[in-house]
Amino acid sequence: MPAERAGFDCAKAHPAMGNYHHHQNPSAFNLDLVVSSNVCDLYPSDGLYVINPSQHSPLLGFAYDGFPIYGAYGYTNTDGTGAIDRMKSSYQLRTNTTRTNGPAINAVVGTQTFFNGYFREDYEYVAHPSDPTYLDAHNGRFCVTPEYPAGIYCYFATVDANHKSTYPYVVGPTFYGNITVSTVTSVPSGTTTLATNAVQNSDFKVVIAPNPASDFIAIQTPMAENDMDVYLVNELGQIVKSSKILQGSTLSIIETDTVYNGIYFVKVTDGKNVKTVKVIINK
Repeated sequence: MPAERAGFDCAKAHPAMGNYHHHQNPSAFNLDLVVSSNVCDLYPSDGLYVINPSQHSPLLGFAYDGFPIYGAYGYTNTDGTGAIDRMKSSYQLRTNTTRTNGPAINAVVGTQTFFNGYFREDYEYVAHPSDPTYLDAHNGRFCVTPEYPAGIYCYFATVDANHKSTYPYVVGPTFYGNITVSTVTSVPSGTTTLATNAVQNSDFKVVIAPNPASDFIAIQTPMAENDMDVYLVNELGQIVKSSKILQGSTLSIIETDTVYNGIYFVKVTDGKNVKTVKVIINK
C-alpha cells in the first residue's frame, strides 16, 4: 500500500488540481518549521489544529477501536509528568528497498521505479524502550492526558522535527484495540437527544463539533458551491467572531481562545439558506 495514502498529509504527493485528500497535521498551511508545499493555501481553515510545542495537543477524535487520537505533543512521561515533548514515531525507512512496480523488496515487474518510502513496506518498526516519547507499533502508548487524568491508551498524529507528518501518521499498520462492527437498527430507550441539527433545506446540512466546545469549533458542510459566511453570535445577537467556508471547501474552524464561556449560536449562510445551531463553550 502506498505510504502517503495510508496517512493524511496533503503535502506529500497531491497535485494542486482536484485530488481528494485529508488534512492531518498542517503541513500545507505554511505552518511547518520548514515549508515544503503550498498545495492547500486556498483552504487555510481546513487544518484540524495548529501545533503548539508548549502545550499538550488537543483531542482530535477517536480511532475505529474507540481509543482517542491526539496531536503531535504530549507529556514526556506516561504518568503525566515532565515537560511537553513531541511524540515520535518508532518507524524508520529500511535501506536498499528500491521497488519496481510493487511493494516486494527487490521485485522487478515492469519499468516504473518507486522511491524509498512510497510503500508502507518500506518502513520498519524499531523500539526505543528507554525513551517514553517514542510510540509503540500501533503509533500510541498508555499515558495520562488532560482529558484522561487516570490514563488511557492513546494514538498520536506524529510529525518530525520540522512538523512534517511522519509514517504511520496516526494509527500504525494495526490497531491496539479490537474493532467491533455492528449496525444500529433502533435507538435504545432512555437515550437523550442532545441536538437534532434539523435543516431548513434538505440540501443545506451543517455539522458542528465538538459541542460543548473548548479550544475550537469545527463547522462542516457539503462542498461549498460558493463562499459561505460563518458567524459566532452571543445571546444578545452580537457577532463575536466570523469566518468563511470558501468555495470548494467543506470546513471552517473558529478558535475560542478569546471567547468567554457561555451559550452561543453558530450561523451559517450561503446567501440563500441559513442554518443556526446552538453551541456551548466551556473552556
